[in-house]
Amino acid sequence: MPIETPAIARAVFGKLPAPLRRKLRSPAGRRLLRFAPAAVIALAATQITYFICFSELAMTGRSAGAAGWLAGVVVSYAASRWAFGRKGRPRLLRETVPFVAVSLIVGIVLTEASHFGYREAAAMGLHGIDHIAFVQGFYLAANCFTFLVRFVIFHFVL
Repeated sequence: MPIETPAIARAVFGKLPAPLRRKLRSPAGRRLLRFAPAAVIALAATQITYFICFSELAMTGRSAGAAGWLAGVVVSYAASRWAFGRKGRPRLLRETVPFVAVSLIVGIVLTEASHFGYREAAAMGLHGIDHIAFVQGFYLAANCFTFLVRFVIFHFVL
């Protein structure tokens, strides 16, 4: 039995420009709409963990970035399986290995982005909340960039 779309979602969708609605009705658009909530949940786990590690536990940029990435990747794996309609036992070579490979690359990018953001904030002389906001925003921007790259890889390549 198909799930009925909520009325508010239909109303918002109806307000979008026609070309965008056509794109969102395509297979790639439908998959993106399914993947987006999973990515938001993973992003929230990453950013919250990063914030706690960086601001409250006073971890370095690299270690806080790695901890944030690790929290996000665990949530992302489960959410991505749901978003891409994977059920049952994961297939090692077609699903798990590519996910791990892409996730490791993303982990390196996010860890180094965190370190770079931390160093840039220090070089700009930021302190306190300004320092935290700059580093958190830089990490968020890197996360958004890697989200787009991962979606393209998983949808169009794998």
